[in-house]
Amino acid sequence: MTFELTILGSSAAVPTSKRNLTAHVLNVHERFFLIDCGEGAQLQLRKNNIRFGKIDHIFISHMHGDHIFGLFGLISTFNLLNRKNDLHIYAYHEIEKILESHIAYFERNMLYKIVYHNINPKKNELIFENDKLTVHTIPLKHKVPTCGFLFREKEHLRNLRKNVVETYQIPIKQIQLIKEGNDFINDDGELIPNEKLTLPPYKIRSYAYCTDTAYSEKIVPIIENVDLLFHEATLAKNLQKQAKETTHSTSTDAATIAKKANVKKLIIGHFSARYKDVSLLLQQAQEIFPNTFAAEDGEKYSIELSR
Repeated sequence: MTFELTILGSSAAVPTSKRNLTAHVLNVHERFFLIDCGEGAQLQLRKNNIRFGKIDHIFISHMHGDHIFGLFGLISTFNLLNRKNDLHIYAYHEIEKILESHIAYFERNMLYKIVYHNINPKKNELIFENDKLTVHTIPLKHKVPTCGFLFREKEHLRNLRKNVVETYQIPIKQIQLIKEGNDFINDDGELIPNEKLTLPPYKIRSYAYCTDTAYSEKIVPIIENVDLLFHEATLAKNLQKQAKETTHSTSTDAATIAKKANVKKLIIGHFSARYKDVSLLLQQAQEIFPNTFAAEDGEKYSIELSR
């Protein structure tokens, strides 16, 4: 059961020769979710062997060009590839007007439907749910309405112990009930307790995406204890004043949030193009939160199953 993040772009505002603009893909049980869609995202999808047809849900944090300009080309490519499935876009309400203007001019014969889900960036609320996953918004502090996203698995079922079906002659119709925690009564009326039949369920896995944002401890209760946190670190700590003025975060801001939220792993990214080498930002963050990694385009981060 896969839970894997792929970094498509890690640069802020403008791309560089080594870093594309912001876009992530989260694979949860082979269901793919695109998070932001900066310019060049579709090329990065191809480079990372992520099938376009697998993407049915796109989450947009805010209406700045480095997070949405890739949408125009991606929508066109989907149409050229004869897409038929609905495409769901979760974003601030302004995006519908912008995209529909593009579609009216360039894509007059759309083969698929875009379903817009308007989100309120000021609220922490559920915006998506399926049988495996929930997605909540994380209100962030930026110059325009902005939110992050918290992806969290739903509770796993218990796992059958090896050979119990054969040992106790369990009918197929009973297996789901046992996985849900029920005991089993055999044909002789003997009760077999669930603990003897199953192992505890795997732990729930989670990923929090927080960009663009100034330092804000208000998000700490929302992202507390997540397995993986992406938090922007646009600038080094010596540019704290500039970070505050532009409502962005420094490397130490990101690490402090990770530490306060007791997350397991931190990825910093959305780096200013002024940094050819981000090792300084990584070092500054690791001094506060050692389990920090610097985002690199094409890097993958898997969260393995555990009990």
